[in-house]
Amino acid sequence: MNLIAAVDEKWAIGNGGDLLIRIPADHKNFRQETTGKVVVLGRKTLETFPQGLPLKNRTNIILSANPEYKVKDATVVHSVEELLSELEKYDTQDVYIVGGESIYRQLLPYCDVAHITKIDHVYDADAYFPNLDEMPQWQITADSDEQTYFDITYHFLKYERIAR
Repeated sequence: MNLIAAVDEKWAIGNGGDLLIRIPADHKNFRQETTGKVVVLGRKTLETFPQGLPLKNRTNIILSANPEYKVKDATVVHSVEELLSELEKYDTQDVYIVGGESIYRQLLPYCDVAHITKIDHVYDADAYFPNLDEMPQWQITADSDEQTYFDITYHFLKYERIAR
């Protein structure tokens, strides 16, 4: 499975239930990576999407502990075990974990590839992605040229798990 996230220098991903910054090229990269694929996310992340609706042209699977939670045009599961059972229907290479913080932390052990937009800045934040640079089993296998958005620089990185 894949993880996909935009992080700052301290691996922050959000603040107050929103993204740290909206970079059009990062959103384009996200769309290119995930369109036609399966996205796995938590309820809080879904609520940050436009009108709180599932992403179009993707299979949306929402992980929520609330057994009453229902979402039109999405599958809702209530545990990691139930999620893993649901994901058996799909090619694991087509599954993307898209957030938020608790979903990333719970599912990192099941993933082998992480697509990270690393932003060369530190933001005020209250949500973080696990720091893959501190985990010896993960290594960078691809790095884009430096990208810029106004005065912000960033890179598209691909991390791969080299050991279990």
